[in-house]
Amino acid sequence: MIGKKNIVFGFLYLVLTAALGPVMVNMYADYGSAVGEKQQHVGRLQAMQENEFEENLESLSAEQIAKANTQGILSLNKLANIESSIDQVKGGPHAHGNLEALLNIAAGLVICYLAVASWLKQLISWLFIIGTIMHSGMLYLARVFELSWADTVLGTGIGPLCILAGLLVAGIASTIGFQQNVSDS
Repeated sequence: MIGKKNIVFGFLYLVLTAALGPVMVNMYADYGSAVGEKQQHVGRLQAMQENEFEENLESLSAEQIAKANTQGILSLNKLANIESSIDQVKGGPHAHGNLEALLNIAAGLVICYLAVASWLKQLISWLFIIGTIMHSGMLYLARVFELSWADTVLGTGIGPLCILAGLLVAGIASTIGFQQNVSDS
């Protein structure tokens, strides 16, 4: 069965991309400390402002206020950078990879029920696999392993185009030759 490779690939790829969940959980360790640090520094700034820039009943100098402000800004920036790293993994390879893995499984099942030429089934099958690798696979390499050449490949748009073409061809093939029983070809 031609669709079998998509089903197998889909399940194996789903394991790979779902495994990014624990990677993201580990990234949240830094997140928790950054939130605490931000709250400490920004909380101090809020208290200073509410007390008309006095601490311990003494007026603060411009230098003391500037230093406190700098600490607050740097803690906000640190938190934003950590959140950005988590979001790049969560919104990129994790979400797209899971979706494209499931698309391969679904496409593989549909291919099994198509009574169309073998070359057309192969075309659909390979469009989905190549599209997945060239899209979420490159996202995985670029965001998780920080390989810049993968961003160049992503910029071509070949991955999403292959997946869209696979969806279109699968839709046309389903219109032409969807059958009730699983095909052996």
